Amino acid sequence: MQIRSLTLSHFRSHRLTRLAADARPVAIYGPNGSGKTNILEAISLLSPGRGLRRASAAEMARRPESLGWKISAMLSGPGTSHEVSMVAEGGGARQLRIDDKPAPQTRLGQLVRVLWLVPSMDRLWIEGAEGRRRFVDRMTLSFFPEHGEQSLSYDKAMRERNRLLRDGVLDDRWYAALEDQLARAGLAVHQARAAALARLAAAQEGAATAFPIAALTLEPGETGLPESEAEYRAALAASRARDMAAGRTLIGPHRADLSAAYAAKGAPAAECSTGEQKALLISLVLANARALAEDAAQLPILLLDEVAAHLDEDRRAALYSEILALGTQAWMTGTEPHFFAQLGPEAQRLRVAEEGGVSQVEDLGDG
Repeated sequence: MQIRSLTLSHFRSHRLTRLAADARPVAIYGPNGSGKTNILEAISLLSPGRGLRRASAAEMARRPESLGWKISAMLSGPGTSHEVSMVAEGGGARQLRIDDKPAPQTRLGQLVRVLWLVPSMDRLWIEGAEGRRRFVDRMTLSFFPEHGEQSLSYDKAMRERNRLLRDGVLDDRWYAALEDQLARAGLAVHQARAAALARLAAAQEGAATAFPIAALTLEPGETGLPESEAEYRAALAASRARDMAAGRTLIGPHRADLSAAYAAKGAPAAECSTGEQKALLISLVLANARALAEDAAQLPILLLDEVAAHLDEDRRAALYSEILALGTQAWMTGTEPHFFAQLGPEAQRLRVAEEGGVSQVEDLGDG
C-alpha cells in the first residue's frame, strides 16, 4: 500500500493541507517548527497505536480552536485501493472509518505497514526497556498484524490480575481464569517477537548495505519465560505470593528487553558512539522493510524524520539507494533541500513554511 492523497484538517499546525503523492519517495523540507513532522505523525496514525509521538487525540488538535481534527488518506496497492479517515471531535477518542465503514484500529495493521525512525529514538539503546519493547513490538506488528490483538489481550488480563494482587484477593478461581488468558496471550506475544527478530536477522544477513548489522537478542526478564502454556500457568500460580507482595505481575513478556550489538565489532549498542547507534537503528528499519518487501503485497511506508541531517554524504547516498531499490514509499523530512539533492528527480519535494501559526505546504514536484 502507498499513499496517493493525504488531507489534514485542523491537525496540529495544519489548518487544511491537501497532498498528492505517487510511488516515489517524498522529501519534505523547511525550518524547524514549520509542521514537517506533523505530516509524518498523521501518516503514522494510519497504523495501529498512538502514532510516532504517542500523543492523545486532544493533543493533536489545532490550537487555539481545539475543534477536533480529521485525517483522510487514499491508499492504493496492487489491484486494490482503500479510503481511510480518522476523526477526533472535541477532544474525544479517535474514530476510524475504512471505505466509509466504522473499523477497529487493529484493522489498520492488516491494511498497511508503517515503519518510522524519529529523533526521539536516538537514545533507544541507552534508556529504559519500555522504549525497546515498543520498538520490537512495532516491528513485530509489521510482520504479524494479529500481534496487536494478542498484546491488548495480554495487557487487559495483566491489569485485572494486578488489581486483584493489590486488593489482596485470595480467590484461586479468579486468578486461574486470568492466568489462563495471560499464559495464552503472553506466550503468543513472546513467540511473535522471537519470530520477528528471526525475520530481521535473515534480512540483514548477506544484504548489500552500507549500514552495520545489528545482532539482536530478546531477553525474557530475570525470571525467564516458560515454554508452554501449561508451564506458564503453573509459574503464574506459584508466583502469586511474591507478586502480591510486589503489587504487580513479575513474570511475562512485559518484563522483556531487547539488546543489540554492533555485530562486526562485537560491541553492545549502548557502548557504541552516537553515530554508530543511529546507523544501527537505520539498519534495523531497512532490514524490517527488506523483510516485508519479500512479499510485494507488504511493502511498508517508511517515515524518516530528520534522518539525513545525521548522516554524511556517502551514508545519505546509501540510504537513498536502498530506499529506491526497495521500491517502498518513504516520507522524509529535513531542514534544508540540499539533504535530498542526491535523490534528483527520483523524489517528490514538498516545502513547508509556517505563517501566522499555520503550516503552508508547497508541492515542488521533483524540483
